[in-house]
Amino acid sequence: MKKNLILILIGILFLSFNCKEKNVQNTTFQNGDIIFQTSESQQCEAVRIATNSKFSHCGIIFIEDGKTYVYEAVQPVKMTLFEDWISQGKDSKYVVQRLKNANEILTTEVLKKMRTYGNTMNDKNYDIYFEWSDEKIYCSELVWKIYKNGANIELCKTKKLKDFNLKNPLVQNIMKERYGNNIPYDEAVVAPSQLYESSMVEKIFDNY
Repeated sequence: MKKNLILILIGILFLSFNCKEKNVQNTTFQNGDIIFQTSESQQCEAVRIATNSKFSHCGIIFIEDGKTYVYEAVQPVKMTLFEDWISQGKDSKYVVQRLKNANEILTTEVLKKMRTYGNTMNDKNYDIYFEWSDEKIYCSELVWKIYKNGANIELCKTKKLKDFNLKNPLVQNIMKERYGNNIPYDEAVVAPSQLYESSMVEKIFDNY
């Protein structure tokens, strides 16, 4: 009886794992999909706390020569193979959101414009100060600007730095290290959480 129970439990676990793997394999990602993950660093933890979100990093998916890449703002801005990008996140967990009616809106011409604009950001330095300029750039800013400048779509409204949860000691320490006493509270900011919560996108994959 006990042996049979163990075998049943093993079978359930196997089926659960197999279904999860099957979901990954059967999900087809498209150009323009937005992908989110939880990164592990003090800054990323501060971002999660300040934005009240589990996400601290994001990028935009592009397909090239049959391979899936994530275009991301790290140091420097670059294309990263999808599998490599996933492995960088905590427990390889990620969520993918897609623009609603993407097949109608993101035409070949629009996607070409998005890629062309995105290429102007390639190799730029990561912006540790989260400034709203094109000299340097951070992850969610990159995604937002590719959609805005390439597709004329504002995925969300920008917020000001002071609108976020800045009271946590870790957040305050990071800000003190970056800005000293000159914290730019009125700087325009877009966080990964804002893109994720946008009413213009819908979830197509989630393995959290």
